[in-house]
Amino acid sequence: MDHQQLAEMAIDATKYSYAPYSAFHVGAALLAKSGQVYTGCNIESAAYPVTNCAERTALFKAVSEGERVFSAIAITASKKGVSPDYCYPCGVCRQALSEFVDDDFDVVVVKTATDYRVHRFVELLPFSFGSASMEG
Repeated sequence: MDHQQLAEMAIDATKYSYAPYSAFHVGAALLAKSGQVYTGCNIESAAYPVTNCAERTALFKAVSEGERVFSAIAITASKKGVSPDYCYPCGVCRQALSEFVDDDFDVVVVKTATDYRVHRFVELLPFSFGSASMEG
């Protein structure tokens, strides 16, 4: 699976987004090292703290099905069918991903299926807090 295919899957996942308040539709496609891809969308709530991001939706689906090792995620967003810019994961999603990914995990931020940027996870969360942080 290449980055463009993953980008296309993320774009497709936006159609399942539930965003009645912001109209900001986000899709994600998470590639497990097993080769399986898990997609997710954002799910809003009138009580905003209950809202879940697309990245965590994909991650939680994967983990709940036994996956623990991942190689890449593609993320995209659109408002009124147009991707306004590259969509980066929020801090909460970065922290959730840090439980399961290495520094060299690819984060693909997508405007279109052919217009995307690839970052290593360590670029987006250089000083992460993880299990090693709690060792004495």
